Amino acid sequence: MKQFIAVFMLFSLFFMFFSCATTGALDSQQSQVQIRNYQTKSFDTSNKNNVLRNVIATMQDLGFIIEKADETLGTVSGYSFKNKTNMTVTVRQQGRQCIVRANAEINNNAVTEPLAYQNFFNALAQSLFLTANDII
Repeated sequence: MKQFIAVFMLFSLFFMFFSCATTGALDSQQSQVQIRNYQTKSFDTSNKNNVLRNVIATMQDLGFIIEKADETLGTVSGYSFKNKTNMTVTVRQQGRQCIVRANAEINNNAVTEPLAYQNFFNALAQSLFLTANDII
């Protein structure tokens, strides 16, 4: 009986110490809704394939090496050696718009700086504009 109590107490202590661990995302001062808000942008086009191609081109222009691209899932992943940044971009069609969500990490820490995402989306918007108007 004493062995059972000792094992139970050991298990309880183990559970208490490790159940209180949090991830870095939960420690953030920003809510998940705020983060998702600046990670996401909608574009007035229903051509998902065109948006995906422009995401790839924009990421390459910004120095990313494309690691994976899946047209069916609408995802593009790349890595930048210059900034040591991983970035995954998801494109989904919703009616007459395409919703683009970017997620970046530096050294396995989420990028929570809105300006980084704003710069990416500005470059993507310019690329989509030039493609839509047959400028490039």
